[in-house]
Amino acid sequence: MRRPIRLVQSSLAALGIAALGAFAGTGGIVQAAGGNSGSITYVANPPEHFAFADVPASGFPSPSACVAAFGFACYTPQEIRTAYDVPATLTGAGQTIVIVDAYGSPTISQDLQTFDATFGLPDPQLNIIYPDGKPQVFQSHGKAGATAIGWAQETSLDVEWSHAIAPGATIDLVVAPTSNGNALNVAEEYAVQNHLGNVMSMSFGAPEAAIAGGGNNLQLQQADGIYRDAAAAGISVFASSGDNGAGNGYSAPNALFPASDPYVTSVGGTNLYMSDSGQYQSETVWNDSDPSLCAFGCTAGPFGATGGAPSAVFQAPAFQAGVTGQSMRTTSDVSYNASVYTSVLVYLGFLGQNSGFYFFGGTSEGAPQWAAITALADESAGHALGDLNPLLYQIGQNPTEYAADFHDVTVGQNGFGSPGFNAGTGYDLPTGLGSPDVANLIGTLSGH
Repeated sequence: MRRPIRLVQSSLAALGIAALGAFAGTGGIVQAAGGNSGSITYVANPPEHFAFADVPASGFPSPSACVAAFGFACYTPQEIRTAYDVPATLTGAGQTIVIVDAYGSPTISQDLQTFDATFGLPDPQLNIIYPDGKPQVFQSHGKAGATAIGWAQETSLDVEWSHAIAPGATIDLVVAPTSNGNALNVAEEYAVQNHLGNVMSMSFGAPEAAIAGGGNNLQLQQADGIYRDAAAAGISVFASSGDNGAGNGYSAPNALFPASDPYVTSVGGTNLYMSDSGQYQSETVWNDSDPSLCAFGCTAGPFGATGGAPSAVFQAPAFQAGVTGQSMRTTSDVSYNASVYTSVLVYLGFLGQNSGFYFFGGTSEGAPQWAAITALADESAGHALGDLNPLLYQIGQNPTEYAADFHDVTVGQNGFGSPGFNAGTGYDLPTGLGSPDVANLIGTLSGH
């Protein structure tokens, strides 16, 4: 039997939330004189490529057969779970994963059911929550329509793949009516103040260079205050480090916000290689512009590269002191599969005759899956682990735990239209501490 899907709509007035004001005490934010109320515009448009209109009669090809036929690996949930050693004994039961997105998707409930039926997953409790009213722009034409479609793709990736890793967890999809800073701050504030769940994923960002006023920006300060509140409430928060290399679309290295916030765990991207049975083989930095890194020859051209750069806004937090050698906060903190060529399959049902399964990538693939991994860890520990960064970097400085809990990604660099940074032994900016051996990592985290 399918579990019910609850839709919640409310207005700011009904919630008693006015336009958010600036939070006091910004701590590690680098500020100059004066302030700036310019609006932040967040972007979410994960790279993708059409795969199958429907499930092939013989089922989806194995990774190697998919590469031979299409140039893409088309990983299924079971293959990703095997490669990253996700324990079958944990499902996320009793946990709630909060996904924050703008615009949402008009078909997300049906698409999730199709995804579940295809891959043998149970349907979760899915709550769709609109703290500031239901968006009305998805069917509009022009720029707003294209923007909404990008966010609908993001919503599908976030919901389907967080569920793939933690199939027993409830999903609270919190939808903002637009992608501007104040709207998403309202959605995040609602999720944190109502403590909807112990983990929250935000697969979107804005380059710090695009944020008017930098550390003086009031919407950035408001968001930082929300993430501080989340940490104080025992909520783990994740965001993607970006899909356009170290520069995130600029000519010089440039971190993506909110991934650059010290109270957020920033997820970078890799090329994940596995056997046809799903056994982990290796990983390299995701960078389609580097011929030595381009998975399977990049036959469809470059889609992107992982972010990872020093922040110009936030000073180095205590957990990075002595690790990065830099005075400013750096991203990424951890990493996960992100190349479209080593893709995961996502079902999109809102594209009319173009609906079907797509090859998906991007660092926004990793943020919701890391949130789901943390839901499994919370289940195992019997309590919320909360702000995860100090715990992760503590593991990173213990050679025995680090070797067991992480795949150290040492090959590649993330220059993509700008200078980048090299991967190396231990922590590096493109991939952070590395990707998880989930069973081992949960065992270590559960002891904290």
